[in-house]
Amino acid sequence: MKQFRHRLAYGEALPQMVILGILCGLICGLVLGSFRTLLETPLEHLLPNQDSENFEGLPTWLHFLLPIIGSLVLIAILSRVTPLNRKVGITHLLERMAYHQGYLPITNAIIQFFVAALALLFGHSVGKEGPAIHLGAACGSQLGQRLNLPNNTLRILVGCGSAAGIAATFNTPLAGVVFAMEVVLLEYTVIGFMPVMVSAATGALVVQFMFGNAWALTVPTMQIESLQEIPYVAFLGGIIGLLAVIFIALMKAAMQWSNHSTFGYKSRLLLAGVLTGSVAVFYPQVMGMGYDTVTSALQGEIGLGLLFGILIAKCLLTPIVLGLGMPAGLIGPTFFIGAIAGGLLGILGSSAVNQTVAHPGFYALLGMGSMMGAVANAPMAALVAILELTGNPNIIFPAMISIVVSNLIARYVFKMPSIFVISMHLQGMDYRYRPLTQMLNSSSAQSLMNRNFINSDPTISTQGASKILESSPSWLLITEESKYILLSPGDLHTAVQQASSSEELIDLLRIPALRLDTSMIDSKATLQQALEQMTRDGVEALCIVTDRNEVLGLLTRDQIEAFYREN
Repeated sequence: MKQFRHRLAYGEALPQMVILGILCGLICGLVLGSFRTLLETPLEHLLPNQDSENFEGLPTWLHFLLPIIGSLVLIAILSRVTPLNRKVGITHLLERMAYHQGYLPITNAIIQFFVAALALLFGHSVGKEGPAIHLGAACGSQLGQRLNLPNNTLRILVGCGSAAGIAATFNTPLAGVVFAMEVVLLEYTVIGFMPVMVSAATGALVVQFMFGNAWALTVPTMQIESLQEIPYVAFLGGIIGLLAVIFIALMKAAMQWSNHSTFGYKSRLLLAGVLTGSVAVFYPQVMGMGYDTVTSALQGEIGLGLLFGILIAKCLLTPIVLGLGMPAGLIGPTFFIGAIAGGLLGILGSSAVNQTVAHPGFYALLGMGSMMGAVANAPMAALVAILELTGNPNIIFPAMISIVVSNLIARYVFKMPSIFVISMHLQGMDYRYRPLTQMLNSSSAQSLMNRNFINSDPTISTQGASKILESSPSWLLITEESKYILLSPGDLHTAVQQASSSEELIDLLRIPALRLDTSMIDSKATLQQALEQMTRDGVEALCIVTDRNEVLGLLTRDQIEAFYREN
């Protein structure tokens, strides 16, 4: 195991990472299968017709009361949890990636497991995809932590778990891979791709074994009828981009109000329950994940008036509820809103022209991808998800157009970054992509450390110094009052030549020489962590130490600079 960990400190440890990816996928599949069971089993027994999505079949008074009761249950649970442990979801994941090298606490994951399930069980207008990504990422992180792996490996395992979370939820492993690389890891590398791919495939396989090979959505085979529809596809992308801007702006406003409001989290959760219940009285389709409503929209079974009402209700309610702090996801709701908006535009477009055009469900499908891509700033993941859901390559061209247009509207016309980035900014954090940081985070400090050193006391005899120099060390490591100082052996050689006898004592801390002050860093640290510690401590070298403070090797700033110049 020690050799296994040591190999993982290097960026080319592909076989070891693939093994870890498979293990991560197995664990994620079991955890997310349990999460799905916890959601579906009670709903199938409690909702009419044993349909886990059929909130619409409940009486009106339950439409109002269920979300409020759910909020009260969540308040009762979260009131017993510290504010730090109440942090959940994709924003929490990105925070741990940006500031904690991918160390996700298991307590937060356990809280996410139960509070997200309760929010959905009681019909709140949220999704399960964000919690699934958090749970998958936490599984990967905990695997790395339990095996005491280097931090550069931990980051990739978080990406493996994120991909497995998406794959297990939608049965779309490739979309999971792209989402993990596009949103979580923010890079495309072979060493990252391979383990993430096998993890996503393994996670999806486990869930298929548990529940069968069924997609989360039932999508009929459809395609564009004529190239004359392309301008309308671009128009759809523009409208969906505007909806994404509204969604992000509303959620941002709700989060800002929550941050500055005198209301505590209990009052905000109760308000979210009241708002959801009030809207559900008129449009019960907003309750829960709403995959049944999305499927109906894709099949063109919902009328124009109802589509419009559901769209307004969902687009206004969900970002506000999430901004108030409901601990669940937003990817599912963006699919819902995009499908409803796309279906609505499909019906309007077909009635406006006197020719055969694509089925409204086709436009609903384009709306799904466009909305998700614009809100999450994950256009490639959205495109791949649509392709995997349909298994229809004919959708690629129109989906590319609508997704690109919606992202251009959100990113460059209205300057709206990803909702996850906005959420981090409102918490005083940053998550910008820095190529240098990404590269240094991909390698462990162990991969560059110099093992060719000799420990020495501050004062040695000339004869002892000569013996040390015979082994041609790169550095002498001098121990002084629990501190370590590096000395260049070339300067020691000069001092030996100038000594008058072999018994003369040499004070290594006083002779003219190149000496570097050091500080200590854990052997699991990345090169980026090492560089940050050098800057923080004002030193030019580090001692790489084990958990028992045994020095494994030495690392200098010059070595790090040479590494990123070469790469």
